[in-house]
Amino acid sequence: MKISIIFGTRPEAIKLAPVIRELKRAGGFETRVCITAQHREMLDQVLQAFDIEPDADLDLMRPNQTLAGLTVAAILGLDGYLSQEKPDLVLVQGDTTTVLAASLAAFYHRIPVGHVEAGLRTGNKLSPWPEEMNRVLTTHLARLHFAPTEISRDNLLREGVPPETVFVTGNTVIDALLLTLEKVRQAPPAVPELERRLAANPQLREIVLITGHRRENFGAGFESICRAIAELAARHPEVLFLYPVHLNPNVRTPVEKILGRHAGNHAGNILLTEPQPYLPFVYLMDRAKLILTDSGGIQEEAPSLGKPVLVMRDTSERPEAILAGTAKLVGTSTDGIVKETAALLTSAEAYAAMVKRHNPYGDGTAAKKIVRILREMMPARPKPADARGPS
Repeated sequence: MKISIIFGTRPEAIKLAPVIRELKRAGGFETRVCITAQHREMLDQVLQAFDIEPDADLDLMRPNQTLAGLTVAAILGLDGYLSQEKPDLVLVQGDTTTVLAASLAAFYHRIPVGHVEAGLRTGNKLSPWPEEMNRVLTTHLARLHFAPTEISRDNLLREGVPPETVFVTGNTVIDALLLTLEKVRQAPPAVPELERRLAANPQLREIVLITGHRRENFGAGFESICRAIAELAARHPEVLFLYPVHLNPNVRTPVEKILGRHAGNHAGNILLTEPQPYLPFVYLMDRAKLILTDSGGIQEEAPSLGKPVLVMRDTSERPEAILAGTAKLVGTSTDGIVKETAALLTSAEAYAAMVKRHNPYGDGTAAKKIVRILREMMPARPKPADARGPS
């Protein structure tokens, strides 16, 4: 069976790396890796960390690219790739523009699609934007649905997805995290900026790790987040607020504008860095006291590390961590972020209530389950048809 695994961003690469590893270990599969390079620099870091060598690189990233432009380029590029490769199955992960484009291109070629991390929903088309619609549309194009949790499975069944095509596997991000955590704890990677800052300011005793990149937070949302970080840093001089800043200029501009002058102090307690490679980032998560984020993946990873997560969004498609008490929605208002973060920094009781090592997203065996299902359940491929004909 020939399987083409298609992805384009750092989170997709992290979550598909364990699946690629298991497919190559299992035997009986002809595994091909195609990247769109929707996020070039950040994607390349993960490919290197997991020793993934793409068989095809569409290299689609362009400055100031619109979503429509990226989508068109991805569909055209993947149309040519699939015409040449002719896989028996396309495997995608998550909810990016690459996922939607790959699923649609595969559908036009009558190639079945397997969707890893299927069934996540907020019920709001604009939050997260455009990811919510990307994953909804992908559901209706896919043949096999690998849901990380029972809640995700139930979402799919409510939308009329045939139950025999839905499989609860856990989330492959936990597989990737546990593989990486073992390496990190055996040989901690160097983070020179962190070590220099801690050496320059012995007062710093704790680390709050911050990430942010969601499109719906662009503009006022990120400005509010940055003001909250500045206020928290002023209130808690003993805490280092460490922010690896996303490359998107819609993120970097408000961060530099509001936090840049604070971060310029070489002994201060705000540290802005470039995006960290995956191994150092896992090290930072493991070392942090708590995490402020608008990311989805971190909500899934942090419970395995016993780290509270404050989610700087108004909605989440990952309710499991919130229900388990390991994550909390705090929105993007400055006052809300400051209040909830300060509570965790000052109240041992509040902190202890969120520090739980139960992870609702799995035990690190999701990739093995997916590969077993692919071996046992893959439907026969329909008879090929001319994908270039009119509809």
